[in-house]
Amino acid sequence: MNITKYIIAAIALISIFFAVKYLARRAKRKRLPAMPFPENWKQIIRKNVPLYNRLPDSLKEQLHGLVYIFLAEKDFEGCGGLKITDEIKVTIAAQACILLLNRKTSYFRKLRTILVYPHTYVAKTKSSDGMIIVNGHSVRLGESWQNGPVVLAWDSVTGGTSNITDARNVVLHEFAHQLDQEDGAADGAPILEHRSGYLTWAHVLSREFEALKMDKGRRTVMDKYGATNPAEFFAVATETFFEKPKQMKNKHPELYDEMKNYYKLDPVEWMQTD
Repeated sequence: MNITKYIIAAIALISIFFAVKYLARRAKRKRLPAMPFPENWKQIIRKNVPLYNRLPDSLKEQLHGLVYIFLAEKDFEGCGGLKITDEIKVTIAAQACILLLNRKTSYFRKLRTILVYPHTYVAKTKSSDGMIIVNGHSVRLGESWQNGPVVLAWDSVTGGTSNITDARNVVLHEFAHQLDQEDGAADGAPILEHRSGYLTWAHVLSREFEALKMDKGRRTVMDKYGATNPAEFFAVATETFFEKPKQMKNKHPELYDEMKNYYKLDPVEWMQTD
């Protein structure tokens, strides 16, 4: 009987702990966006995230609040001798949070840590044909682990932001994977606002994915890496949506509409003055 009481008391204490932690986090998330955004952070974003300069003022203000929360809740670790600076943190956070604009968000809830290397890095790989396991190595620009960290190469981060019309942005790519993985599966189908949307999403994205696989040797709006699997297709489609919106809308209007409905944004509108 005493053991039962202890168990009940322990469960109650744990519940109280998590309730207090949740309420404190919610209060912090409400408080941070109201704080003045540091001018030096704005300068970093203007310089390193050209996509930011296209945003209307209302979205810029919204992004500032998201960046505050992101930096308060995520840890950055330098790898390969890289020292983490405000420039690194703010540059990565601003790009990642562009994916959260205008949407109900959990702020990449499964993500705790971003590992940053100074350059492209070599990762160990393991593959199997069912009988033989082969260990090897591959050069990476970045990667996103389900229930784990996002790993980025800083030179790839800056290289991806310098050209906002090539649809190659490692931060957008890897954080799109984080969104995809929030439901527990890396399958190219992130959590949609309405359950009724999954049927159209699956129809459009699977058709476009198969078309990209068939476009061998031809120039395409989306990078051919998107033909690797559905998860990579969604990540590449995200890069294209934000960096080549006009081309995507012209060549792949239904795909553009699905991305627009998901991200609650219309990047073509930002380019009217380009």
